[in-house]
Amino acid sequence: MSVNELNFAAVAGAEGRANAWRHWLWLVTAATDGLVVTVTVGLVSFAYHLSAYGGVPDDQITIELALMLASIFVFINAMRGRYQLANYLSTKGQIASAFSVWNVTLIAFVAILFLAKIVDHYSRAVIIASYLAGIPVIALTRSAMVRTISIASKTGRITSERVFLIGREPDVMSFVSRHQPWNVGFAIVDVAFLRSNDARRINDPAAALAADLASAVATCRAKQPDAVFIALPWSDQETIDACVDAFMNLPVAIHLTPEKIMDRFATPHIVRTGSLSSLRLTRSPLSLGEIALKRSFDVLAASLILILSAPLLLAIAALIRLDSPGPVLFRQRRYGFNQQAFRIFKFRTMTTTDDGNVIVQATRHDPRITRIGRILRRYNLDELPQLLNVIAGQMSLVGPRPHALAHDREFERKIALYARRHNVRPGITGWAQVNGLRGETDTNEKMAKRVAFDHWYIDNWSFWFDIAILLRTVLSKKALLNAR
Repeated sequence: MSVNELNFAAVAGAEGRANAWRHWLWLVTAATDGLVVTVTVGLVSFAYHLSAYGGVPDDQITIELALMLASIFVFINAMRGRYQLANYLSTKGQIASAFSVWNVTLIAFVAILFLAKIVDHYSRAVIIASYLAGIPVIALTRSAMVRTISIASKTGRITSERVFLIGREPDVMSFVSRHQPWNVGFAIVDVAFLRSNDARRINDPAAALAADLASAVATCRAKQPDAVFIALPWSDQETIDACVDAFMNLPVAIHLTPEKIMDRFATPHIVRTGSLSSLRLTRSPLSLGEIALKRSFDVLAASLILILSAPLLLAIAALIRLDSPGPVLFRQRRYGFNQQAFRIFKFRTMTTTDDGNVIVQATRHDPRITRIGRILRRYNLDELPQLLNVIAGQMSLVGPRPHALAHDREFERKIALYARRHNVRPGITGWAQVNGLRGETDTNEKMAKRVAFDHWYIDNWSFWFDIAILLRTVLSKKALLNAR
């Protein structure tokens, strides 16, 4: 991209109604949320009373209920800062955020009814039906708003911030080409290049820097941007300090453009611990609360499934003993959380029980698979003993599938960040498996694709994501028949 092209992009997104829209967008999005909740509650109330009582509901009670839920929903979103334009430039996390606020809205509403002693004033059926109907309606509406605003920002119809760029030309152009700021609603109003390090043209770099900054500040003051972005390597502290001191006299926000290392990570974050500030590039995949929630669900669900399936487990064990000589359970060393080895339990489905440094993967028509083993593997019944590993804390119901140690060591040499799969507990089923990425991994490409899905699961974990994977595992024919 040339300087001329950069200036054209800046001008294209900076003028017209785009700048005005951003000042009113919070009101439009808040009003949309309120209207959606109000209309949803009204329609649900009308439909319920028509079907249950054959008539229309009381207008005053319905309006009160709708306005209360809408007000609480909008208020919580506003307190969380959800109506800022920056939150509508990406679809990531939008539905989860809306669902979370809708849950808090219902809890807050019930608490208000209890404290005000008016629990019987509103129909419980209408409240519950409104909550359930609101989940898909709010999710679809929020997705539509995000897509509309995101497209509008990329086409210059809405501007989130008017930005002034300053730095040395290679650094400025690198930042622009990597991030294309206009795609997130930034309008580049102007650019100032620092020439103070050009020894061939300048005898006094300090004086040249001061002159460059004086000119840049005068231009910036005239352009009246919202923010100044300093595009310099973070190691060039002296020049950065000079830029900050110069622009501190202007009523603008001052940013440092991100270093290239930050492009690898989705959510880098400034963390303050006392007087120490650091840039956190990654965090533990799960917080302590999330670990406790996931573990509690694993123990309760695995124990319940184990109890209910006990007759089936005993029947399978008897069939295995009758079908072929050997133990009922097959144990093999696998890597678990933080690459701690454990022995996984499975029903034996083959005539061999390999657990050495060289393990030949099972193939579709492998002669080592027993008659009962083919049935067990086809319907994943051989995986049921892993519920014991879940209860013991070595595995989770959902997570990256563990592989034999010999295969782990092989793929760790061939696939970048392969061992990152072990940052969470391995699972009986996982995101890769419900997407059909199971079975024999006879090529590096197959394993790399599976690993990519495992990494995505780790980076996007939520309790409801686990529930969705479990439901897909049980209900999806593809997951059941290919789940190896």
